[in-house]
Amino acid sequence: MQIRDFFDHDPIEAETIAIWVEAGWLAPDRNGDNGLSEIDIARARLIHDLKNNIGVNDEAVPLILDLIDQLHGLRRAMRHLVRRKDL
Repeated sequence: MQIRDFFDHDPIEAETIAIWVEAGWLAPDRNGDNGLSEIDIARARLIHDLKNNIGVNDEAVPLILDLIDQLHGLRRAMRHLVRRKDL
């Protein structure tokens, strides 16, 4: 999804997304067309919810994102182990 299309459907401002990209919380260039991947869209919505609905401060956001990334990595590793066990 192109970044401009994302703003039409979500209440997050372009300037806010740019700040989050600069902070390293989002990486829209991953998919090669300067758009937002599904991962970035989910992360942007999560960051928005953390900051605006839960009250998480800027210092805690990268810690939470890192923990979520670790959790997803562990889930991938577990799926891989389960697949190998089934062989």
